[in-house]
Amino acid sequence: MNKLSKDNQDQLNVMRKIDENRNLTQRDLAEELGFSLGKLNYCIKELQIRGFIKMNNFRKSKNKMKYIYMLTPGGITAKTKLTINFMKRKMQEFDELKKELEKSKKHVDSN
Repeated sequence: MNKLSKDNQDQLNVMRKIDENRNLTQRDLAEELGFSLGKLNYCIKELQIRGFIKMNNFRKSKNKMKYIYMLTPGGITAKTKLTINFMKRKMQEFDELKKELEKSKKHVDSN
């Protein structure tokens, strides 16, 4: 079975949120994802190191600490692969649950 590690799942969630809305602050992202700021910062740094996201600050903004997060082409590819793996895992889990339910139903019917 192809499992996503917890870090990969968290990184996928971060990339999905960034892809949905580039203008979210780190605080907004952390709140929407249910992460602490430290955890989000860790995920963002890992994604940057891997070349999956880049950050640009607003040059004209008075708040020079405000950034726009963007997925890179490599980030889009990684997000797609992680999403496919996630969906495969969920379909396998569904099939296993369906088989288990059918077994249970046969067991109940036979009694």
